[in-house]
Amino acid sequence: MARTALSRDEVLAAAAALVKEHGPAALTMRRLAAELGTAVTSIYWHVGNRESLLDALVERTVADLGTLRPRGADPAARIVSVALLLRRALRDRPHLVAMVHERGLTERMFLPAQRALIHEAHAAGLRGARAAELVRAVQFQVVGHVLVERNRERSPAQSPGEPELWAAGEGAATAESDPELARALTAPVDAEALFRSMVRALVAGLLGGADGPAR
Repeated sequence: MARTALSRDEVLAAAAALVKEHGPAALTMRRLAAELGTAVTSIYWHVGNRESLLDALVERTVADLGTLRPRGADPAARIVSVALLLRRALRDRPHLVAMVHERGLTERMFLPAQRALIHEAHAAGLRGARAAELVRAVQFQVVGHVLVERNRERSPAQSPGEPELWAAGEGAATAESDPELARALTAPVDAEALFRSMVRALVAGLLGGADGPAR
């Protein structure tokens, strides 16, 4: 039996879930109606045609990324928190973020995060070009890291892999002189821990010598 009560927000949430899990190609009005237990005509009434639905999902994604809120006791910690939240948001919505990019709204999507970073840069005593450098560096670090993560996840199995490479040839010499290093390089990458370490180092370097409040 079809549902009689349905809101636009429910339709958009269900559509976003479909795109997030299966990609935009999986989003059809018929499949969405089935997911919601309603008639296709009800979907059209709430969101219009499929193209209008995709536009609404893009706007929703842009709005979601505007809700990131910095956390931490000082500007450096809050800047790191923005980077961590932005990375997580991008990783959680790869298909939706791609749709935003395809519609030319990437810069608008990043604007709230940039504003948050500007606020913290000012709080740390950075102004002008130095503040802009921090904003760009953090944004590029986030986006670059996410792209590398996604590429590693999609790449085929490597042969030889890192354990084999570090056990033979030039790698064997390094393994002999620094076995702990060789073991660490053959271990699975903790991408989030690595990202956190990189961003902290980046922010510490960019804030070094800032003429602002003591931290």
